[in-house]
Amino acid sequence: MLEIDNLSKFYGQKQVLHGISFSLGPGDICAFIGSNGAGKTTTIKSALGLIPFDDGHILIDGHDIETDPLEAKRVYSYVPDNPELYSFMRGIDYLNFIADIFELDYDTRKERIDALAEDFQIFDRLGESIENYSHGMQQKLALIGALLHRPKLIVLDEPFVGLDPLATRMIREHFKRMAREHAATILFSTHVLEVAEKLCNKVAIIRDGRLVFFGATKDILEKGSLEDLFVERMSSDVDA
Repeated sequence: MLEIDNLSKFYGQKQVLHGISFSLGPGDICAFIGSNGAGKTTTIKSALGLIPFDDGHILIDGHDIETDPLEAKRVYSYVPDNPELYSFMRGIDYLNFIADIFELDYDTRKERIDALAEDFQIFDRLGESIENYSHGMQQKLALIGALLHRPKLIVLDEPFVGLDPLATRMIREHFKRMAREHAATILFSTHVLEVAEKLCNKVAIIRDGRLVFFGATKDILEKGSLEDLFVERMSSDVDA
């Protein structure tokens, strides 16, 4: 579903990504972990065609992100760490706008908006202007928009920031359901290692623009904890 092969990027003379390579299949849920400034967001934005990269090959559901970007973008959703929503809109207007982009018919969009808004506990606030929403509510609205068209690939940058424990748990359950029932592939960056351990079947660790680990969560837990592995890879010269 997502194939990243030898992804490299420069900012001026400085190389910030060094040959990142990993792939995820249908139903995979992968945590993308690294210290601040390690290259997580740059990797994500490059892989999704949101910023240019200098070398490498990216396929999303078989579509090359450089030569076939529209088809690739039809099948994924992306939620950044600080979603830029149209604050002048009402919540329901924003969701209908997203539904229009992905050409969802009336019955489909209504069913999905109602169900997701109830689950995310903002159904009664959809008629209000987004500018009156708290950060947590805006985050929930962005996530609902990302899930509306049931994308094959869902990519999120720190999706749990600003959410209360109940909302965090509910989103975790949604991710599991999307992977299990719709074979969605989910990649998200996070600093919350406990969530990654409980939710993900794959883990990727990046340090200074280099992938220093990629593997199965169960293999990590058989030997210790994700925190132990993360500390080890951040303090050694061991490569993936």
